Amino acid sequence: IQCFNFNYEVNMVSVLEKLTKNSTIKLTSIITESKVFGKKEMAPTPVPMINVALSGHIDGGLVPGMLMLAGPSKHFKSAFALLMAAAYQKKYDDAVILFYDSEFGTPQAYFESFGIDMDRVIHTPVTDVEELKFDITSQLKNIEKGDRVCIVIDSVGNLASKKEVEDALNEKSVADMSRAKQMKSLFRIITPHLNLKDIPLVAINHTYKEIGLYPKDIVSGGTGAYYSSDAIWIVGRQQEKDGKEIKGYHFVINIEKSRHVREKSKIPITVTFEGGISKWSGLLDVAVEGGYITKPKLGWYEPVDPATGEILSDKLLRAKDIIDDKDFWLMMFEKTNLKDYIHNRYSMDAAGLIMHDDKDKVTVDDEVEEYDDSE
Repeated sequence: IQCFNFNYEVNMVSVLEKLTKNSTIKLTSIITESKVFGKKEMAPTPVPMINVALSGHIDGGLVPGMLMLAGPSKHFKSAFALLMAAAYQKKYDDAVILFYDSEFGTPQAYFESFGIDMDRVIHTPVTDVEELKFDITSQLKNIEKGDRVCIVIDSVGNLASKKEVEDALNEKSVADMSRAKQMKSLFRIITPHLNLKDIPLVAINHTYKEIGLYPKDIVSGGTGAYYSSDAIWIVGRQQEKDGKEIKGYHFVINIEKSRHVREKSKIPITVTFEGGISKWSGLLDVAVEGGYITKPKLGWYEPVDPATGEILSDKLLRAKDIIDDKDFWLMMFEKTNLKDYIHNRYSMDAAGLIMHDDKDKVTVDDEVEEYDDSE
């Protein structure tokens, strides 16, 4: 038996070496030694719940691959993209932002307000899908693994196809059937480069309502957007009022697709006209949901440790005393397992992909004999 095992292992190693050596692909390797797989570095933003939406962790952040931000106009999509680009620049001193602009609605003041180093931003105006595809393909081909580049496209939703432009110049009003194909081609080309070279790309897109009794938001651009994106956010909005005066907006990040966060999760983020993004927004909602903050009476809150039942404050608190209080949230993370609760609540890796139960093990023959079509 020992001799058989030895011969089996030697044969397996020789086959592994032969297949690896004979491959024409430079990055081919045994998967445990792969440079493609493995832990990906994250660029954390200063907003914990944005990090949760990106990675499932409050101390996570922007990861390589394509993130699509979709929603109607004036839903803070460009600002979310710049927040992430700024986080990437902050993490890497040599990071460069490649900014493709088709809407020209993001002034330089927006970049500066997020602390982005303008000397490390390449601005490329584009007017149609093909122009974007040709340029970004050329850029990605020449970027090497290890180059710190973050790509932002603002936006793919507003780009016309080359045919649509030519038809307008020739005064033709025929329907354009080429745009969806060109968009799918664009995403097909860029997706492998992003993941192989660890490049994050944030693409801003539009949504439209499907036809039906209860219409839902659909990401524009065809199926290419869904197939190629590592994550898709559909951003909703509610007004933040003080009496009749609008003070800002409550945005809700709906996780339409993600490789890290549970799909259909809803993550609230508050933005005020005076203070911008509320850094600790969204935490109150999830803490109440998890039982880490109780409401002993209407309008009042009380922090507790669900594991011990210990009350963590000597007085009741108003929402305004909690939402933007850094010391309060640091105390909650230190004295409770709120961080772990948030991770388990939103993260994909908190649950196994296959359910195991030793008591219910059956053989293949048992499965065939006991199969019930109604189940």
